Amino acid sequence: MEITIVTSYFPPEIGAASSRIKNMSEALSSKFDIVNIITPLPNYPKGKIFKNYKGKFQIKERTGNVNVFRFWIHPSNSKNIFKRILSMFSFAISLWSYSFKISTIRKSKWIIIQNSPLLISFSSILLFKYVYNRKIALNVSDLWPLSALELKVIKKGRFYFFLEWIEYFNYRNSDLILGQSKEILQHVAEKVQKPSLLYRNLPIPSINKIKNLRNFNDFKIVYAGLLGIAQGVFDIIENIDFQKLDIQFDIYGNGNELLKILKFIENNPNSNIHYKGSLPKHELLEILPTYHASIVPLKTYIKGAVPSKIFELVSLNIPILLLGEGEASKLIKDWSVGYVSKPQNFVALEKNIQRISKSSTIYDKLCQNCEIISNSELDFDAQIENLIKIIK
Repeated sequence: MEITIVTSYFPPEIGAASSRIKNMSEALSSKFDIVNIITPLPNYPKGKIFKNYKGKFQIKERTGNVNVFRFWIHPSNSKNIFKRILSMFSFAISLWSYSFKISTIRKSKWIIIQNSPLLISFSSILLFKYVYNRKIALNVSDLWPLSALELKVIKKGRFYFFLEWIEYFNYRNSDLILGQSKEILQHVAEKVQKPSLLYRNLPIPSINKIKNLRNFNDFKIVYAGLLGIAQGVFDIIENIDFQKLDIQFDIYGNGNELLKILKFIENNPNSNIHYKGSLPKHELLEILPTYHASIVPLKTYIKGAVPSKIFELVSLNIPILLLGEGEASKLIKDWSVGYVSKPQNFVALEKNIQRISKSSTIYDKLCQNCEIISNSELDFDAQIENLIKIIK
């Protein structure tokens, strides 16, 4: 049996989306004859084709049982919505053009489609459901266009309602919904009744825990991830005095706030804030366990959003300082693996930093809770087995 995954993000691109699909494809490849990945030429997050892929239109790579088909795209990370739409359409055109030429894709019984960007998932459903008559599993990791509305990227109007129609079309024409949070599954269920599965971006079981490398008296906090509008890391370093707290804060990642962050660090050389670059996933996983805690920020409440780094950090026994609300907040509180403050409440965040860094007893208890949850709630293998049962 063959299976195909359509995704806009895949390694060597970095980020939660590419990591999630890579882990899924590798796990499925041990259970199915062939797993295919259809993805654009790598270009995220800078909006430029990576050096080794420039000038190409279609490339096939192979890793184990996974075929990776990379198709041409006109990349863009512009804030101009029309340029972004043009980029999406360029990949959709490539998808339709090349899929007819690749027999292994046409043989796949199930097509797993990443639901964001919406226009690409819409085009993929049209192709694979109505041309090839294949089963569709829609992997919903965020609720577009609602998320864009909550982030004030777009306003309600004709274009927003057009995107809502596409969202509904995608749900209605799928045979299975994979939701990254319970809020997402509830949102979809309010629109259509479809078989569903809670499929979180859980880390693979081989993650190492290296708690003994931490010296509690040299407390270090980390943020590793996208440096974008939704995270608001720049607001954190503007409002929290890490020098006064006598705590080191290291930042890893890339995004449109990077230049502002670098400028702040340059102008405040004694701030105890350091930018450490953007590292490949495997290198980051070796470094993260040397930190005592991690800040996980959401600048505003976004329905359905549960940052996947929460699961990874818990699996590494790293307590979490969350700026957020909703399901993410509930998980941190229910699991007792860190402390929560509301978005943009930097006074509360500072108090939580002091709380976690001043008592080794409190800190050790949080680490113990991380280990308990990691071994019970975050079972990657069980999640994959549930997916395979539904597909088969």
